[in-house]
Amino acid sequence: MSLSKSKLSIRIVNGLLGLLLPLVLLVVWQYATSHGMVNAVLIPPPKEIWEAFIDMVNSGELWSNLLISGRRATLGFLLGGGLGLAAGLWVGFSLKAEKLFDPSIQLLRTLPHLAVAPLFILWFGFGEASKILLIAKAAFFPLYVNAFLGVRSVNNELFDVARVLQFSKLQTIFKLILPASLPSIFLGARLSIGVSWLALIVAELMGSSSGIGYIINDARSFSLTAVIFVGIIVFAVVGKLTDSIVKLAEFRLLRWQDHRKEVL
Repeated sequence: MSLSKSKLSIRIVNGLLGLLLPLVLLVVWQYATSHGMVNAVLIPPPKEIWEAFIDMVNSGELWSNLLISGRRATLGFLLGGGLGLAAGLWVGFSLKAEKLFDPSIQLLRTLPHLAVAPLFILWFGFGEASKILLIAKAAFFPLYVNAFLGVRSVNNELFDVARVLQFSKLQTIFKLILPASLPSIFLGARLSIGVSWLALIVAELMGSSSGIGYIINDARSFSLTAVIFVGIIVFAVVGKLTDSIVKLAEFRLLRWQDHRKEVL
């Protein structure tokens, strides 16, 4: 009981430490804008941003556009991340597949989102397809690379264990290799979610009539700096929440690693 309380206390302290820097930044920001140290038109005070946020929440504008952006990001991540995971595992297990596909995939990985976004719009139009596919393109590569590295970095001793236990090939894959690859795969998922939100911004700024990116672009046209900051902060908060969800899932599914460290 005392051990669990101490762990809870450590988590609370760590959480408060994580909030310390944003709170200090907020105080300095408010002080600088209220005393005329920075241009309030270019960098509005936090109070003005908060008021713009409340207005957007009350009007329903924020929630409706956030749901649209969230749906795009989710579909793009599921499509691109799912394909990236499958491709990474396949190439990781097969040397022939690596020699055939990996050089081309690594070449495509270096293409920036801004460079291919006009092509996606030209090919698929300004509808949902171009946005979701652009997000999928971004989400594919982090999971592909980390799934591939996860499989290839499995300890060779596990294969000796499989031979001793007389595991079949499928048993070796599902009982030894994939569990050992999970830390790398979860890292890839977190990176993939992060770049999905980045690609979403690019997609909605390039051409959209809805979504948080559209709100930012529309506010830029009318010099509504506070609304722009609201959109940026919403992107940051939602991105952090999704990353925390994956991190929590990783913590719960990989508890065996902590037990192994305690034994060692």
